[in-house]
Amino acid sequence: MAAQRVRLDIAAQNLANANTTETAAGGPYRRQEVVFRASPIGDDGEGGLQGVQVARLENDPSPFPVKEVPGANPGDPPRQIEQPNVNMVNEMVDISTAARSFEANVTAFEALKQMVLKSMELGR
Repeated sequence: MAAQRVRLDIAAQNLANANTTETAAGGPYRRQEVVFRASPIGDDGEGGLQGVQVARLENDPSPFPVKEVPGANPGDPPRQIEQPNVNMVNEMVDISTAARSFEANVTAFEALKQMVLKSMELGR
């Protein structure tokens, strides 16, 4: 659940900076990506259960799209400005899949909780 929350946060950050053409580091905002890794969370008797953790954040290496804007004065040649490499559709898909995964985890935890409660009732 924590990994999906990070994924949601990064997608929201990407969307918030989708029009940022100049950053403190210089140049347009570069889209961030979350890289996950498997991590052991317990032993199921067959080698262990695996969960997901955030391994690192990476910059998206895709090129910046270029937008042509008119010159400041009439007759000036148009300028080319690099735009952030953020694709709104990709970010919305990331948000949707992260939210669904988060919901599935909540449902699984609720089912586990109900099973534990039922097993405790049987033991009485």
